[in-house]
Amino acid sequence: MKRRVVITGLGVVTSLGRPVDRLWERLLAGDSGVGPINLFDVSGYRVQFAGEVPWDGAAEGVASPKELRRLDRFTQFAIAAAGDAVKDSGLEFDKEDPYRCGVVVGSGIGGLAEFEAQHERLLTKGIEKVSPFTIPKLIVNAASGHVSSRHGIKGPNFAVATACASAANSIGEALRAIRYGDADVMVAGGSEAALTPMGLAGFQNMRALSFRSDAPQQASRPFDADRDGFVLAEGAGIVVLEELEHARQRGAKIYGELRGYGSSGDAGHITQPDEEGRGAARAMAMALEDAEMAPDRVGYINAHGTSTPLGDKAETKAIKKVFGEHARQLAVSSIKSHLGHSLGASGGIELVACAMTLERNVIPPTINLETPDPDCDLDYIPNQPREAVVDAVMSNSFGFGGHNASLVLSRMD
Repeated sequence: MKRRVVITGLGVVTSLGRPVDRLWERLLAGDSGVGPINLFDVSGYRVQFAGEVPWDGAAEGVASPKELRRLDRFTQFAIAAAGDAVKDSGLEFDKEDPYRCGVVVGSGIGGLAEFEAQHERLLTKGIEKVSPFTIPKLIVNAASGHVSSRHGIKGPNFAVATACASAANSIGEALRAIRYGDADVMVAGGSEAALTPMGLAGFQNMRALSFRSDAPQQASRPFDADRDGFVLAEGAGIVVLEELEHARQRGAKIYGELRGYGSSGDAGHITQPDEEGRGAARAMAMALEDAEMAPDRVGYINAHGTSTPLGDKAETKAIKKVFGEHARQLAVSSIKSHLGHSLGASGGIELVACAMTLERNVIPPTINLETPDPDCDLDYIPNQPREAVVDAVMSNSFGFGGHNASLVLSRMD
């Protein structure tokens, strides 16, 4: 028999701030976290804006200035978001069996800033000047490892790298770890800090990004006819998952039950989605089947919704394939319109938003949706939040490489 799994803690680091209540307040206000890039000189770039996180790791309480030198920015984000989620959950890991608790924190790219910095050192200063901390800082599993060390967690501990589906896959695998008895508690999600000179250049030159430099806060516009690409962003989104009886025994606050997880591969183009949304539809259908839930029980979908011409159309088609006539009754929105696209962190941040929707009975809007695309004809909650009591929600995450992941979260029965 599958054990039931619930969410008891939430943590984020985003371009709209930290902690979760601050993010939620700004989402409902229709704010945008997109603006000029300050991390490095962008004078030679066509794209000069992003969803940059205002960040000082020492001021944020992550570590001392000396310790920060051993942590890439993406790991700092993960430590902060995980710390907030654990605090929110009320868990005291020194009172838990450390081998019954685990961590899965994914990232699409990992420590890109460290890679670039040390490569420059290698070329300009020589082999002996490359830092001995280079590899431990840049590896994708660094975030998961540091989170486990901070909290003394000794159970399942790994990282998932499936591009923009990394956080959703991480949370799905954490769900399975609890469901099938490998752990009672899992800290799971994703973190990303790929806003670097090479990261920006790579995404810009593949023409994946919006070039709307005249109005950066309006650049991320999912499902709008005038969308021209996504806005690169950074951040982290972490949740605490617990086996239901474990959470009840300690009197934990429960945000909802994580009921279903589905994943699939497009087996097609390395960056473009399947135009008919077949892989995405498969992931959504699998998540519903795993949740043992009829499609018409879902009232809201937090869409992948990146603001790319092909991606938003494909996701719309996928939703229609899976939900049929009920697709017309669904509320669908994309908070990437506010934050930009934080790649491997996005699925974690968006599941946090789903949990808040269940708790607060409000659906965050898709901002900048001014001219609906005729091919994107669902109810995307344009520009204003909507009060709504929904029983179950779905979160979609789709990544380069054809990786698709969907999660289903519901109120407690």
